[in-house]
Amino acid sequence: MNRPFELSRTLDELDPPPWGEPTYESSLVTTCHRLRKKPIGQFSVEDFRILIGQDIGAQWLVPLALDILERDPLVSGDFYPGDLLASILRIDSTWWRREPEWTERVRRILAGLRQAPREVDDAVATFRHNTV
Repeated sequence: MNRPFELSRTLDELDPPPWGEPTYESSLVTTCHRLRKKPIGQFSVEDFRILIGQDIGAQWLVPLALDILERDPLVSGDFYPGDLLASILRIDSTWWRREPEWTERVRRILAGLRQAPREVDDAVATFRHNTV
């Protein structure tokens, strides 16, 4: 995939303004702030899952996450097989309508699945229903 940015860049650089220090103390908030400062090329599956699940940096992260899912649709972060796929599928349907190329990539990934894990079933059904 041809990316218009370097993988050494961070979300703070790609999606200004930088966030600075968190003002709310929770594990999720501090993790999201920390990940915005991490070079995208160093992201783990779990890093993608967390930020995409929180609707942070989708325009930058979804294409990279789709690259991963095209190789292994049921790759897992820290929760269950397919948890990255579930995070992708839960992105709001209006976002997918603006990104038809990426929507088609997701459809191809889903077409290649023989059976989705139970934890992913609802997300698959919702995505299919909302992106008809």
